[in-house]
Amino acid sequence: MSKVLGIIAEYNPFHNGHLLHLTKSKEETGAEYSICIMSGNFVQRGNTSIVNKWVKTEMALNSGIDLVLELPTVYSISSAENFAEGAIKLLNSLKIVDTVSFGSENSDIDILNRISGILYEEPKQYVEFLNEELKKGLSFPKARENAILLYLNDQKYSNILNQPNNTLAIEYLKALKKYKSHIMPIAIKREKAFYNSNCIVDEYASATAIRKMIATGQFSDIQKVMPKSSYALLADELRKGHYVLDLSKFQKEIIYNLRKMSVEEIAQLVDVSEGLENAIKNAANSSNNLVDFVNIVKSKRYTQTRIQRILIYALLGITNSKMLAFKKAVPYARVLGFNENGKQLISQIAKKNKKVQIVTSVKKYMDVSKNKVLKEMLETDILATNVYTLGYEKDSWSNLDYTNKLVTM
Repeated sequence: MSKVLGIIAEYNPFHNGHLLHLTKSKEETGAEYSICIMSGNFVQRGNTSIVNKWVKTEMALNSGIDLVLELPTVYSISSAENFAEGAIKLLNSLKIVDTVSFGSENSDIDILNRISGILYEEPKQYVEFLNEELKKGLSFPKARENAILLYLNDQKYSNILNQPNNTLAIEYLKALKKYKSHIMPIAIKREKAFYNSNCIVDEYASATAIRKMIATGQFSDIQKVMPKSSYALLADELRKGHYVLDLSKFQKEIIYNLRKMSVEEIAQLVDVSEGLENAIKNAANSSNNLVDFVNIVKSKRYTQTRIQRILIYALLGITNSKMLAFKKAVPYARVLGFNENGKQLISQIAKKNKKVQIVTSVKKYMDVSKNKVLKEMLETDILATNVYTLGYEKDSWSNLDYTNKLVTM
C-alpha cells in the first residue's frame, strides 16, 4: 500500500494553520493516505471543543484528511503524556501508518529526540534533579523543564519544554520509544500564529484566537483564517446554537458534583494528589462559578490547565482506578468519518491487525463486545457527548453517538 501519514489533532476548529501543516506533511513524507486521531468534544487543555466531533470530522475530510478516528475521551482530556501515549498507541495498533507528523515550535527532531530519550529512560541524575525541583513547590512541567536543563547543561535546550507544541512533540517521541514503534516521526515548524496567540498574521490565527473571536463576535476576521468549507460549517453551527464556548457552561453541574462528593472520593479523581482534594472541596463549598473556583485552587504547583482537567474528570466520573484499567488496554479505533481513500484504509487496518477493534456502529459494538474495559471507555465517550450537548445555546440533543451517522465524503 502507498505511504500512510498519521496526524494527531484537536482541530478546535480546523483553520489555515492546520491546512498548512497537513499540506507540508504530505509533501515531506510523500504520503498518499492520511489518518487523523482527533480529540472529541472535550480537549486536552481542560476545556470544551467549540463544535462537536462530527462537525470537526467534516472540516478535516473537506481539507484532505482521509480517515478520522476519535481519540477516546479519557486520553483527549488527559495530561500531555497520557494524551500522546493514547494517540500513539492507537496509531501504532493500526499497523499501516508509516509516519506521524506533528507541529512544534522547534522542528529539530534531534533536539526533541534527545529530550524524549531522557524522559523515557529517566537516568538517575535527572531524577535527582527533578526531585530537587519538585521540592521547591514548582509544578511538575516547570520542575521537569529545569531538571532537563540541569542534566543536559547546554543552552541550546533552553526554551524547548516551555513551549506547548514542543512538549507534545516530545511526548509523542517518548511514546514511540515506549511501544517500540516503527512509525517515523517528522516535526513541522509552527510559524506565524503560535499556540494561545491572539494575533492574526497574514491569513493565520491560532485556534485559541479563533475561539476568542467567536466569543466577541468578530466573524469577518474568522473568515480570513479558516478554509471556506470549515468556516461555513462553523458558521452554521453558531447560527443553530450548537456550540460550546468553554467549560463554564457546565460550572453548576461540576460544582454540584464536587459538593456532593466526599473528600475521599475527590482524592480518587485523576490528577488529584498531595492533599489537593482538600483545596478542591473547600473551593467547591465557597464558590459558585469556575473562575472563582480556579483562583482559589491554583498555585505555583497546580496550573489552571491541570485544575480544569480535574474538573472534567469530576464531571464525567473518571477515577484513578478507571484510568489505570484504560491505560492497560489498546484503544478501539472509533471511526467518525472517511472518504473513498479512508474506506480503503479501514479495509487495510482490518487485514493488518485482526485484533484491533474497529467501531463503526456504537450500538453494535456495545451490544456484541465482550471487552468490559473498552466498553466502559466507550461509555465515557457517550457520556461526554451527552453532557456536551447540554451546553448548546439552542436545543439539547442526546445519544448522538447512537444516532449520528458516520461522516462520509
